[in-house]
This record gives sequence, structure tokens and C-alpha cells, in this order.
Amino acid sequence: MLNRISTNNNSSIYQIEEEGKTSVNRLLVSSAETRAICNDSTVMGVDYTQKLGRACSLALKSMQEEQVIKLEERKTIVFNILRGGLNFGLRQAIADAFGWNLHGSSFISAQRARRNPESEEWHIIESDYQKVYMPPSAQIVIGDVVATGTSLEFGLEALVKQAEMNNINIESILFFTFGGQRTEEILEKVDALCREKFEGYQSTTLCYIEGRFSVPTISSPLTIKLTGTDLVKRDALMTPEFIESQYEAPAYAIERCVIYDAGSRAFWLPEYLEDVIEYWEQVHTMARRGRTFTQLLSERFPELDASRFADVSLLEVARCQLDKLKTIANS
Repeated sequence: MLNRISTNNNSSIYQIEEEGKTSVNRLLVSSAETRAICNDSTVMGVDYTQKLGRACSLALKSMQEEQVIKLEERKTIVFNILRGGLNFGLRQAIADAFGWNLHGSSFISAQRARRNPESEEWHIIESDYQKVYMPPSAQIVIGDVVATGTSLEFGLEALVKQAEMNNINIESILFFTFGGQRTEEILEKVDALCREKFEGYQSTTLCYIEGRFSVPTISSPLTIKLTGTDLVKRDALMTPEFIESQYEAPAYAIERCVIYDAGSRAFWLPEYLEDVIEYWEQVHTMARRGRTFTQLLSERFPELDASRFADVSLLEVARCQLDKLKTIANS
């Protein structure tokens, strides 16, 4: 199902090979930086965005060397869907990968919300800000976190509309994400639209960071979950490096989400820390009531070999996580 196509520049790249036709080139990319982000919830703020930008730069360099992508400096435009897109630091990542200075950036806001507190349906509640610049022939590079895909779908539709209005020819789209399978469903539709509207449209490339993760629904067998928001390891397709890294610390395998809220994780740490601390307090309560590490592991990441963790106390894991997170929150 995964075919390794590169291990250059401290970044591994795999191609997803599954039955069925798709026009999107689907990749999984792995690096030490993104494994740290997905495993360690204390990676936050500037440290988080620097690691993510560095990882994207490494992947860009490898993909260009392997001719998976063929970006040109004056054609390349980073399309930022605010605020999630800013996490990836793609403008700087491209400069670091290729030594470029003449590539551009565009911006559009797209904030989603549930239709009501009990709803599993999402809609866009704010989309007022747009600064969309593109060269006459454009190669689009985007990064975003995708669970439901509401913001992504809106942003890509707006991008195509702007290109049509301004007689811009889009040549390709390269998309980095912490995301689930909904991502490729949206990109397949956009790929078809671009091939219809833009002469000579070449490719859509999707780079899942560390895995194509699952998004829990009401029926997902998880004790703790945020439906339509969390990206979880259960029933996911992940890089071999990421799977192996779970054994480095017992907390890694049982985190609620591989990314939590990316916006607050980067830009407003009090909100992010409150979210993560709440999860580990729930785990602590479960442990006091008798839940074991092995039981929680079998729920959140059943594919792992529990015996490789030896004798782990869930209560101690939760206490350790809470001590670290609360120390940061109170510093």
C-alpha cells in the first residue's frame, strides 16, 4: 500500500498505492520534526511552527530532486487559508529549500463552526479577508489541517474563482496536511475542475504528514473524542517511521489527537494548553477508576504491540504529562 520513493534530506516520502482510480498523487512524508509534533504535545508555539516549516522544506527539496514536483520560482505562489495555513511556514520553507526569493503569497480567511452545538455539520462563518495574488501562470502551494474539509473546500473554490476572474492559468497544486481521507476527496474534485478550466493543468499532489489519519464520528469506539475535529491513529494509514516512534514513550500512542487545535498550538498557547490538559485530566480520572494503559492503547492504537511497552502505569503516564503541561501553563 505504501511505496517508498525517497529517503533524502532527512525526509522519507512514500506514495500511496491503492486499488481504484484517482487523479491525485497521494504521498506520506515523515521527518524527525513532524514525528515530534505528532507525538509530543509539549511541542508548541514558535518551536512547533519552526519544526513544521523545517519539515516542509526538507520534503520540498526531496520532491523536487525526485521530480515528483517541478516548481519554478516566478510561478510559485503560497496560498494561505487563514489561520491554519500559517502553521506550515511555506513561504520560508520554499526559500530554505531552493534559495528562492521571488515566489509570492496570497491569503484568504475561512473560519468554520458547527451549525449548532449538537450538530455534526459545519459551515463557514467568516471569510471576509482576501488578498489573492497570482502570476499569469501559477503553481499553487498550500498547507492546512483538514478534518471535515470545510475550510479547504471553501478556500479552493475561492482560489479557482479568483484565477478565472483574472485570467490566470493554474498549472498545479501541491498540498501539505495533517489530515484525513476527506482531503483527497476534495482535491480530486478540484483536480477535475482545474483540468476542465485551465489549459495544460499538470498535477495535484497531496502530502499527508506522517499519516492519513482518521476523524472520529459519533459511532467511533473511543471513550474521549472530538468528532469532526480530532485526527486519530486508530484505523489510519501511517509511515513506518511514525509507527515505530510510538514505542519511544507510552504517552505518544495514547494522545487524543496528533495535532490538537493547530491555530492555538501555534498562536495562543493558553487555549491550547487548556485543551491538552483537559484530555490528560480525563485520562487521569479513568486511570484512578481502574483503566489500564493496555486497555487505552487497544482503544486508541490497537495495531501497536502492547508488550513492547513492558509494565506501564496509566496513572503515572497521566501524572507525568499533567506535571509537564501545567508547569508550562504556569510558567
